[in-house]
This record gives sequence, structure tokens and C-alpha cells, in this order.
Amino acid sequence: MAELVLGLASSHSPQLSTPAEGWAGRGERDKGNPELIGTDGITSNYEGLLARTDTARIAKEITPAKFEQRHQQNQQAIAHLARKLYDARLDVLVMVGDDQHEYLLDDNMPAFCVYWGDEVKVSGHEAGPATGNRLLIGYNTEDVYAPTDSALGLHIIGSLMDAEFDVGSSSFLDPSRGGRAQGGIGHAFGYVYNRLMNGATIPTVPVMLNTYYPPNQPTLKRCYNLGQALRGAIESWPKDIRVGILASGGLSHFVVDEELDQQALDGMQAKSVDRLSALPREKINSGSSEIRNWIVVTGATEHLDMDVVDYVPCYRSPAGTGCAMGFASWE
Repeated sequence: MAELVLGLASSHSPQLSTPAEGWAGRGERDKGNPELIGTDGITSNYEGLLARTDTARIAKEITPAKFEQRHQQNQQAIAHLARKLYDARLDVLVMVGDDQHEYLLDDNMPAFCVYWGDEVKVSGHEAGPATGNRLLIGYNTEDVYAPTDSALGLHIIGSLMDAEFDVGSSSFLDPSRGGRAQGGIGHAFGYVYNRLMNGATIPTVPVMLNTYYPPNQPTLKRCYNLGQALRGAIESWPKDIRVGILASGGLSHFVVDEELDQQALDGMQAKSVDRLSALPREKINSGSSEIRNWIVVTGATEHLDMDVVDYVPCYRSPAGTGCAMGFASWE
């Protein structure tokens, strides 16, 4: 029987792969975001957020020295997770991430979708203004095609249906769909291929969650339950293989909310669905909605222990915008 032997979680923000000198530029772009969720749960534009922010405190967080220190912390954590990934000698990696109108669009936006095609296209990354006309660190410039385990993906779909999850399915990525990934898999998964699979590519099963878009975002409890059902699906697969599961995304952004992140991490380490369900729902939206992906992996790894490898609150503007980077493993 298949064995679920490893869990991993990592933020996937482009800021992770942007040199420290490019962070302030990303902070400038935040000024055009009209839906920034503050640590008080209020959604506003940048000016409204800035008026409610302790700018003296944030000023200490956005110095060039802080940017460089935190950039180096991020790179060390990414390298640590990459080593964990390969040291586990996995046969398959189940990847849990969100699609942001890259492939799944508003004509059909399932709460959960499992991909069971034979391969995925990972779109190449081109330089642009957000990175100061330089490529993101570690990203391919050309499209690549990566293998998936279609048989396990199909088995997972059937098992989830038996567990009364009405899960969507996709067996190919249609280049005519018009999403931002141009017929490829979304950036939550592209990050894994580009930054964590820096050696031989491991076959995958991508699982997409609608973390971002109302009205059918799954509840946090439902995400935990999905993780439990995914473990059941994996362990009922009759092949003798080693399987890992990985969450891509989070933690709080596009405003760093350290209190929210700590509440989430504490709930995950305690394996407490009640504590995770109590997270303020008005805050689990926008970028912070990707905490749902971590909760799925928490539910799937109840038999393993969580280690928070690092937590790096990466502020990038005077209003406290940025991304709190999280890295964790379950073994």
C-alpha cells in the first residue's frame, strides 16, 4: 500500500525570488491595490491602510539591511525544504495550491479540483518591471513539461467522491482557456517546480483549491477534512510507493499579519481543527486565503509532527504591506 511519509509547506510569493533590492519596488506596486485587508480586518486602499498603521514600527522593518537579512533567510529555508523533498525518496508528490484565474476561470470555478492528466506545462517566466527588468531567481525562461501520476490522480478523485467530496477534475490544460498561465499550471505549482524541484522532477498530482474567489471558498474545517480524505485516498492506493504532500502559498499577505499567522501555526502544530476553524474569516481572504492550503496538509498529516522551519515577515512598504513567508515540514 502507498504510504504518506512527508508533508511540506512553503510560501510561493514572487518576493521570495526577487533580489532584496527589488522589494521596495514591489511595495510601490501595493499602492495600486484597492483591497488591502489590514490587521484590524478592515479592507481599504493603500491610503486608508497607511492612515491606520503604526508607521514608526514599520519603518524599522523596511530598511535595506532588513530586506537583505530576510531575503537570505528565505533562500536558506527554500534550500532546506528542497533537501527534505529529495531526502524523502518520494515516488509521487501531491501538491495543494490555489489557481488565481490562471487556468480555472469564472465560467467554472470548483471549490476543489484534482488534475489527472499525464503531464503539466510549466510556463517560463519573462523579466518585467516588477523585478527591475531581471529574471526571478531560479525560474526557467522557457516552458517545460513535467510528468504527473495520472493513475494516482484518478484514484484520488474516486476516493474523494466516495468520501462525499464533490470534487472537480481536469485531465488536460487547455491553451485556449485564456488564463494568465497561457495553458499551463498556475504559479502556486510553478513555484514548486522552479524553486523546490531543482533536481530530478518528481511525478505529481496537483490539487487546486479555490481559496480566493467567493462565493464558493471552502471553509477552514472543510479544508482540514479534505486533508484527512486525501490521506485516506493515498493510503488506499494498492501500489507500494512513498508519497509526500505539499502546500504552496501563504502566509498572510498582501498585508503582513503576524498575529493571524501565529494563530494559524499554533493551530496546525496542535492539529486542532477547532482552533483553525476559529481563525477570523474576514481575514482569510485575498493572499491570506492561501492558509487554506496549509490546513489541508495539516489534516493529511495528523500522523506526523510539524516543524516550523522558519517564519519570515517580509514587509515592503510603510503601510505594512508585504508577505509573511512560512516554511514547514511534517515528518
